[in-house]
Amino acid sequence: MDWLTDPWSFEFMQRALLAGIVVSIAAGMVGVFVVLRGLAFLGDAVAHTQLAGAAVALVVGGGAVFITLGAGVAAVLTALGVALLTLRGRLREDTAIGIMFAGFFALGVLLISRQRTFSVDLGSLLVGHILGASWTDLIVMAALTVVVTVLVLAFLPELRFTAYDPEVASVSGVPVSFMQIGLLVLIALATVVAFRLVGVILAMAMLVTPAAAALLISRRLITMMLLAAGIGILSTVVGLYASFYLDLAAGPSIVLTAVLLMGVAFVLSPRGLREAMPTFTTTDRGRAEEMPAGWRRTALICWGACCQFGGVCWGACCRVSARLIPRG
Repeated sequence: MDWLTDPWSFEFMQRALLAGIVVSIAAGMVGVFVVLRGLAFLGDAVAHTQLAGAAVALVVGGGAVFITLGAGVAAVLTALGVALLTLRGRLREDTAIGIMFAGFFALGVLLISRQRTFSVDLGSLLVGHILGASWTDLIVMAALTVVVTVLVLAFLPELRFTAYDPEVASVSGVPVSFMQIGLLVLIALATVVAFRLVGVILAMAMLVTPAAAALLISRRLITMMLLAAGIGILSTVVGLYASFYLDLAAGPSIVLTAVLLMGVAFVLSPRGLREAMPTFTTTDRGRAEEMPAGWRRTALICWGACCQFGGVCWGACCRVSARLIPRG
């Protein structure tokens, strides 16, 4: 059993695990709203625009804390810029996101292109360096996660109402515009947490993938948040094991593990493969005379890999059955 404990005897692995837990909690709290509202493109844009803020911090010679603060400022400015451009329907949300994405990312690349000493730092900004996370990184990320968690829990009823039905929420007196701007800022803060540890490219994956898996398993908001955080933590543990024993990059290993877990959820969840595949209802007219009046025979087909549990088709097999149902 030494192979289970050996990785955690190294301090850098312990810090990486704590960093992954911090990222998973922040991403789980906010990622559910990203998936429910269809804001994955915003998460991607915010993650990439942080490159500009980080580049400014590097230009002025800032350390890890200043890089994080610079990334955070760029992320929040992106979120506020999207809110400003879409105010009163002046621009579509996806158009505003594309504009901010292109502008800030171009600025970051421009600043980096003017320097000749960013090769190592740029690599860590793009794909992260979770194994190199310092205690300072952890403290800053944990503080941001606490802020995100407190804000989400404080405004959870309004965020839930706005996410599911903004029109009815507005009629009911909920400040929908304020909640939407607040959600954009929360997404920005959550991506900042992921940015320093898994990089620009993988930050959105940690924000969206565990939340998407949670959405396939549950429909209760709190349960989805807990599941998303749990899936993120499990992905971190498995990814770090893969990185340690197979000599793989830690950040991509964690993200690929999250994607695989999402695939498992899609196959096993009745809201995944079962709803994606067609269910046919046919009438056996040739035996209509044998059926009681007012009833018809239906053929029910569950496609893919599944087994039946609790009256639901799960996973991977193929079940074909027939039953009598009342005529509609």
